[in-house]
Amino acid sequence: MQTLTVDLGDRSYPIHIGTGLLERADLILPHLKQKRVAVVTNTTVAPLYLERLTATLKDAGVEVLAIVLPDGEAYKNWETLNRIFDALLSNRAERKTTLIALGGGVIGDLTGFAAASYQRGVPFIQVPTTLLAQVDSSVGGKTGINHPLGKNMIGAFYQPQVVLADTGTLATLPDRELSAGLAEVIKYGLIRDLPFLEWLEANMDRLVARDAEALAYAIRRSCENKAEVVAADEREAGQRALLNLGHTFGHAIEAGMGYGVWLHGEGVAAGTVLAADLSRRMGNIDGADVERVVTLFKRAKLPTVAPDLGADAYLGYMGVDKKVEGGKIRFVLFRRLGACYVGADAPAELLRQTLTEATGPAAP
Repeated sequence: MQTLTVDLGDRSYPIHIGTGLLERADLILPHLKQKRVAVVTNTTVAPLYLERLTATLKDAGVEVLAIVLPDGEAYKNWETLNRIFDALLSNRAERKTTLIALGGGVIGDLTGFAAASYQRGVPFIQVPTTLLAQVDSSVGGKTGINHPLGKNMIGAFYQPQVVLADTGTLATLPDRELSAGLAEVIKYGLIRDLPFLEWLEANMDRLVARDAEALAYAIRRSCENKAEVVAADEREAGQRALLNLGHTFGHAIEAGMGYGVWLHGEGVAAGTVLAADLSRRMGNIDGADVERVVTLFKRAKLPTVAPDLGADAYLGYMGVDKKVEGGKIRFVLFRRLGACYVGADAPAELLRQTLTEATGPAAP
């Protein structure tokens, strides 16, 4: 097991990465304010891992309430959030009752937002079971739900007590979900870590083949990058926005196609290619750089052509992006590979060219 720390002063917390962590009650108990928890999971993860985690907790004398939600991005909404509140209230959960998110990014975001809101704030723990959640969404305290007009537009910054990334859970992860997680891994190399990007280019085949050593390194390095950025800018006032490379375009793809049709990581991959194309048109990078980005995503078995929603539809969805400032869409763009910036300097004509010339058939 490896342990990293997200340094946020008195709200700092550890990230534990390793195998067999679902059986490690000693990693959970120090973070409980009472021996009572509510484990929030979904219909896909529950048959695989709920019993194991529940047994670990019950053997340690912890009372467990299980809340099983439907699976999928389409359920990341008010109705599903309210199901969590219904269960907590019906079972008289208290302010010291800890919520445990057992699942991928949707479960983590829903559970975190529920924890931030229930009785004005209760503790929660992240137990991510997908690669995407282990390298990105479980770390940093972003929680929330989707709105039909925009992804993740309703939520709160609310940090977990601890993150337990049991890499053994990746054995049951479908190939498409694994690839979706690799999109966020690649992101770290592209925005701030050129040596990691070069390592990914040398080792992508090992990652796709689920080589345990390669996955462990990729998860650790991704979490190190995320932890450093979050510690410097917890509430996304500055450099944390760089973590949204490809997300402004990607969220538009997810909303435009219907939540769940494209996986989040698939939208991020195709969205990053659009960001690279726009950066090329602005003269920041060249065609060889764009091809290098495209090639790496293809090797990760990710889509590299965004769907043709129409420029106006893209602009409509991106107009409600959280990085909009003063009515202007701010994009994460490339200065060069391994270094990005956030700016509202993308000329409207070049943006429309990207949205019309670099998009294509709508297939994830």
